[in-house]
Amino acid sequence: MPGDSGTRRAVFPRWVHLWEEVTRAWYFAPLTGLALTVAALAELVPRAEAPVSVAGAFAVAATLPLVWRREYLRPVAAVALGASAASLLTGQPVLVTTAFAALYTLYALGRELPRQSTGVLAAGAIVTVAVVYLATATLDDVPWPATVLAVLAAIGLGDARTAVESAGRTEAAAAERTNETLTRLSAAQREQAVMRERARIARELHDVVAHSVSMIAVQAETAPYTMDDLSPEARAGYTEIAKTAREALVEMRRLLGVLRADARPEQPDSAPQPRLDRLPELIDQHRGAGGRVDLRVQGDPRTLSTTVELSAYRIVQEALTNARRHAPGAEVKVDLVYLPDRLAVRVRDDGAARTAVLPQSDPAATMLDGPARTRVLPDQGGHGLLGMRERATMLGGRFSAGPAVQGGFQVEAELPLHREENPSREPEAPPGRR
Repeated sequence: MPGDSGTRRAVFPRWVHLWEEVTRAWYFAPLTGLALTVAALAELVPRAEAPVSVAGAFAVAATLPLVWRREYLRPVAAVALGASAASLLTGQPVLVTTAFAALYTLYALGRELPRQSTGVLAAGAIVTVAVVYLATATLDDVPWPATVLAVLAAIGLGDARTAVESAGRTEAAAAERTNETLTRLSAAQREQAVMRERARIARELHDVVAHSVSMIAVQAETAPYTMDDLSPEARAGYTEIAKTAREALVEMRRLLGVLRADARPEQPDSAPQPRLDRLPELIDQHRGAGGRVDLRVQGDPRTLSTTVELSAYRIVQEALTNARRHAPGAEVKVDLVYLPDRLAVRVRDDGAARTAVLPQSDPAATMLDGPARTRVLPDQGGHGLLGMRERATMLGGRFSAGPAVQGGFQVEAELPLHREENPSREPEAPPGRR
């Protein structure tokens, strides 16, 4: 029956595993060695040979040492094989048990000895068999080719088993080294992606901060000409403020050059950095690309700092791009919640969760806070989920992304309106949960 065959296939590997555990146990060698000794003595009884006899002594000497074969293989093999050869040369009856013990000992030596020593062992065994056939009639009932074949097969099987195990260990070591290399490479690529994303964020923030500092410099420079009756000290103070602001702009540009993670020239963006008042335009663009999106605003909408609004805009932009690429045609809901101390952003699509294949050139797609599907990064110079996390943690906020309870995929971020003095950066998600 099909069911029975399936059961047998399921049970057989379990018994094989159990047998491997038994053969590795400490008691396996003593038990089998004693069992061979008892079997050899019992085999002498039908031959009218007393256990306490020359034949019995040879039988015990050829089998009993196998009790200690794991601890002292070479001395045990010398005693067992010597006893077997002496038994044959003195004309003692051939026992199946002692023959098996001799062949097993040759197999064990084939597994233990190096390749050159195994060849010497095979040659010595063939010479011994030849001497027995030429000097005695003990093995006349056994064709000599069968004996030679059995001896060579036992030694060859042991050597082949050693070669297979050595190849397996080599393959496992190579696989481990490959995994370690890939892990280090992935970590390096992820670090590079983080640095590129931080440089991109820094360039955006540079535009925001540079505008404010430029306004400070302009107002400080024009103040002496628009205000009457300024004291010399006040005029000197405004001049110093303007000078400091200009120096700050120069230093900011230098810092931006240090943060750049690549040396490729980029086209300057002369457009102002987007704020939340441009979010309806982004929604219209998504709808124009065939997407369905619903924007909901809760709380008391108000003007926030440029950095917070820019981060919120970019998070929504990246999330909508992800939805278009991985859940085309799915309905997307964008929620902005204005709270007294923070701005909450949530973007959820109702598309079925699917796993996207990440190109080898882009290691930065991650799964965050849960067994989320991996999403390929958008073609906007950003880095998808990694970029969203960087924007949220830069402000001391929180970020999570993963399958939504209602189905689909959800991105959530909370952006504090006022960052703490010493914010704790969110720990990186553990492997497998990025």
